[in-house]
Amino acid sequence: MGTAAGKKLEPGVVNAGDAQRALRRVNDYLSRTAQSDEDIQVHLETGAGDEALVLPRPVAEMFASMLAALANGQGVQIMPVDAELTTQQAADILNVSRPYLIGLLESGEISYRLVGRHRRIRFADLHQYLREDDARRKDAADELMELDQELGLL
Repeated sequence: MGTAAGKKLEPGVVNAGDAQRALRRVNDYLSRTAQSDEDIQVHLETGAGDEALVLPRPVAEMFASMLAALANGQGVQIMPVDAELTTQQAADILNVSRPYLIGLLESGEISYRLVGRHRRIRFADLHQYLREDDARRKDAADELMELDQELGLL
């Protein structure tokens, strides 16, 4: 069973300039070794001697994505895919009210399970809803664009 206790970095906690410098170094390394699937050894500058931190390449790539967000002054949160969220946590992620989220749950838009009287939403299900909602919005925007062109409004 997952936990919703993801790690969060609020905007400004990490200096954007430091994140930008680290991002450049990580991206340079990843692009130089783009054909490699080998783990990456990170040698620390803290005087640890020959000790190296070994990271799987996908982790280093995810780390680069996090650094990019931090360099842009954005916050970052790491959430296990199998995490279960409370209705308030899910509403916060969607940036909607809790009652609106409960309406989505009750209408079947987002899967959930009951734990006693409490609803729990899997992060993966919430993420799936976000992808589907983004696709619906894109389709609606495309339809409006076509209508604008047909009516000669563009």
